[in-house]
Amino acid sequence: MDPIVSQAEPHNSPDGSPTGRWVRAAKDGDADSFSKLYEHIAPSLLTWAELRLRPAQRAHLDPQDLVQEVWFRAWKAIDSFDPDRVPFRLWLFRVAKNVLLEAVRQARKADRQKGVPGPTTRLFALQNLPDSATAVSRRLARDEGLKAFTERVRKLEDDEQKLVLHCGLEGLPYKDVAERMELSLDAVAKRWQRLRSRLLEAGLPDQLLA
Repeated sequence: MDPIVSQAEPHNSPDGSPTGRWVRAAKDGDADSFSKLYEHIAPSLLTWAELRLRPAQRAHLDPQDLVQEVWFRAWKAIDSFDPDRVPFRLWLFRVAKNVLLEAVRQARKADRQKGVPGPTTRLFALQNLPDSATAVSRRLARDEGLKAFTERVRKLEDDEQKLVLHCGLEGLPYKDVAERMELSLDAVAKRWQRLRSRLLEAGLPDQLLA
């Protein structure tokens, strides 16, 4: 089978992989294993938040806050995650999208009540977060490699930015991306592989990408 087509469907990490072991342990209630999962995907999640949040939305929500809130929500919902049905990355980004939508609704409500955009306000309480989660998000916010990647993606054409978001960071199946972008499956696969190669040739961190 053409390797491009074979990657069109989601696939889970092998049971013997670190991610697979962390997932199983986290579902058994091991918070340390979940923290390792968080740290593994947090760079991609923070980059996604940086790219998705618009300037007006940043008046109410910092990307670091979003990443930490996703950690909190995902840990609370880990029992609902079925690794036999969906990869952990894809599931986590579904949680992230829900958090972002909630934040956008709250920000709009706050703006309507004030009449004009106000100063930065904390939309999420962010209580009971482990120190490791806070430390990771702060460290990533200072990471020059992540900043360089984000700035490079911001300079791409709109369709290329969507490919990075959907294929690279969220890890969506090619068929889902094809439907969203109204392209053929083959076009999505080929365009993403070419774009991914360009990004990696520029020396940008490959661990960000699914």
